[in-house]
Amino acid sequence: MTIPRSDATRLLVWYRRNRRDLPWRRSRDPYRIWVSEIMLQQTTVRVVVPYYRRFIRLFPTVRALASARPSRVLAAWSGLGYYRRARHLSAAARIIVGKHAGHFPLRLEEALALPGVGRYTAGAILSIAYGARLPVLDGNVARVLSRRHLVRGADGPARRRRLWRLAGDLAAAAPSPGELNQALMELRATVCTAAPPAPRGCRRSSRPPGARGRRSRSAPASPW
Repeated sequence: MTIPRSDATRLLVWYRRNRRDLPWRRSRDPYRIWVSEIMLQQTTVRVVVPYYRRFIRLFPTVRALASARPSRVLAAWSGLGYYRRARHLSAAARIIVGKHAGHFPLRLEEALALPGVGRYTAGAILSIAYGARLPVLDGNVARVLSRRHLVRGADGPARRRRLWRLAGDLAAAAPSPGELNQALMELRATVCTAAPPAPRGCRRSSRPPGARGRRSRSAPASPW
């Protein structure tokens, strides 16, 4: 299946009208994007925002994070849970400074070699920060694409490969792959929630749980 360019265009238009004002979206600094992506693993946006702001105040650069004692990083993470994420950040920061001169690696293979960075996280960072045409796919984005393109069947390698191809086609069709990936993240968080879809795809009328910074009290209509 080939994704029509109009799908990417509609999604970008929708995102620019409805995106939440989140602190990590104000920067294309790969360090800040990386920190946010790690924090957002298994944790809601509402919880992450104050932790992210405090973490960036304490460790404003990857060099500051790399030079900090792991115990100090863990203390800054206290209350956010899943502490292995903080340990991975600390270890990866030292690798970035030691092997990559303090720059988040541009190559996918090198990004994937960092502790705690998987295919989704690498795709998000490299597309948003560097404009790389890389897709993102987690369980939530898979739900969005499955509903849009009627991808049925039990979860398995073949279904995942098809969904990765769909995500890749969308990124390839967009003038800004990083913004497209952020639009997918926004859509699955605010419209295509885990509840069964309403008629006409992911169109929903209720406020999504955990949403903040909305322009109205109801979720925006789906772009598709």
